Amino acid sequence: MPTGADYWMPLIFFGLMGLAFFLYAVLDGYDLGVGILLPRDSESQRDTMIASIGPFWDANETWLVLAVGILFIAFPSAHSQVLQDLYLPAALMLAGLILRGVAFDFRAKAPGNHKNSWDIAFNAGSLLAALTQGYMLGRYVMGFSDTWQAQAFAALSAVCVTAGYSFIGAAWLVMKTEGQLQARARRWARYCAWIAALGIFSVSVVNLSISEHIFTRWFTLPEAIVLLPIPLLCGFLFIVIDRYLSHFPDWDDFGCWIPFAAAVMIFFLCFQALAYSFFPYVVPGSLTVWQAASATVSLQFVLYGTVVVVPTIIAYTAYSYRVFWGKATDLKYY
Repeated sequence: MPTGADYWMPLIFFGLMGLAFFLYAVLDGYDLGVGILLPRDSESQRDTMIASIGPFWDANETWLVLAVGILFIAFPSAHSQVLQDLYLPAALMLAGLILRGVAFDFRAKAPGNHKNSWDIAFNAGSLLAALTQGYMLGRYVMGFSDTWQAQAFAALSAVCVTAGYSFIGAAWLVMKTEGQLQARARRWARYCAWIAALGIFSVSVVNLSISEHIFTRWFTLPEAIVLLPIPLLCGFLFIVIDRYLSHFPDWDDFGCWIPFAAAVMIFFLCFQALAYSFFPYVVPGSLTVWQAASATVSLQFVLYGTVVVVPTIIAYTAYSYRVFWGKATDLKYY
């Protein structure tokens, strides 16, 4: 086991990478979810939904760039292995994100008879990006195995991640919209929450059943007692969301932020569970944090830039959400 800086520097960058992936999953997750939920039957509702993410969606993807950049710089051997095994789904994900970006800008300038086509493209790009991200997560969890069981688990993960993004996207719309669209988003949020909860449960059971290492980590005393609050709190939050949304009209928009805040907490708990299950591996069963890390002197040099860049991105993100806080308004281009 390394000591001193050789021990701590890889852990620092591993934590920063985990933070970047978590913030990406939450922030770009909700705007991917909004794109997935775009209705075909109401152009005005589509306009409001896209306006709700207009000031944020492009900046949200910054966290994915940061996370992959840290993986490349701090853990180059892991980056090589991950991208080698996930080259095709990663390319499809990028295609989906590019399609979203093009559709977002073109729909604002397109003639009326073309706008619907660009909305469909935005929806398709969002769905493709979400499915491929879930598939890649499933392949990662299975250690990039090519068995049919691993492929089936990756497919299940793709559906679950897409449901999770749709859930947090609907919760975002409950917070940011009003009237008929908000009522519609409330129904979407309830249905997607049920599917997401079922997906989390299914993935957890499958993961525990196929990995003796993970099963032992979760069900060995006293760790099992310490970890018990994670699934209990996750289940409690789903119940809170369902009960709140089922009585939402009675609240007259009071606490409309509750579903989104609960969704963020559920994402956080899932990330904590995932990190605990696989730490200290960067690539499950193959490379640990220290085996995959760059030279300590290189990490120390990069850290100087990181302590400037990461707080700057966080400050900009917080400022933009503060400026555009409140209900969504028309998004106009001049």
